[in-house]
Amino acid sequence: MKSKLERLLTKPWLPYVLPFVLFLLLTEPARFFPALTPFLYIAKTFIVGALLWFWRHKYAADLSPRLSFAEVLTAVCCGLLVLVIWIVPEGYLFQLEQKSVFDPHGLGQSQGAFIGLIAVRLIGAAMVVPVMEELFWRSFVMRYLIKPDFRSVPMGAFTWLSFLGVAILFGLEHNRVVVGIIAGLLYGLLLIRQKKLKGVILAHGITNLGLGIYVVFTGNWMFW
Repeated sequence: MKSKLERLLTKPWLPYVLPFVLFLLLTEPARFFPALTPFLYIAKTFIVGALLWFWRHKYAADLSPRLSFAEVLTAVCCGLLVLVIWIVPEGYLFQLEQKSVFDPHGLGQSQGAFIGLIAVRLIGAAMVVPVMEELFWRSFVMRYLIKPDFRSVPMGAFTWLSFLGVAILFGLEHNRVVVGIIAGLLYGLLLIRQKKLKGVILAHGITNLGLGIYVVFTGNWMFW
């Protein structure tokens, strides 16, 4: 007879949910211990990245087939559009209180530590977060809201509940709620159009990488 832990480890939703939950759990303490922010970000980037790699075979069906050139171009344009929408309305739309502020000198005044922390932040934002969030929101939750046996639901299947519900929840995950919801709507539309999760991951990665480059060059750390 299997133990509760053994049964839990066989749940089909675990590889989609656990990386996301761990990322959030390792984010929240920074609200109370700001000095730990850089260490927590490094930890969650490597831990979640390792989990995604460990479970990579579980996501094989989600990440196929390959994108065509036209689909890549569409995804890039979607990501850039979300980037503009994320930055331009700053200060004009409703926001939740920022839980923590990124400090590029969080590991001290060493130039090497500064560059290293920026590099980890960019890698986490552009590579780890898009994969983690899209597997959770648009591969798991969006399909689960259609049918609990989510793997039997085709990628990009549409219902108003799944489409709007995920967009709203995605927005509430971020302190910039309004633009977060708009981003969720655009990413959702891209998935519904292409039926391929790779396109949404690419778009999300372009948004986050572009935002990271913008932050580094302007010093507007509040976006991080």
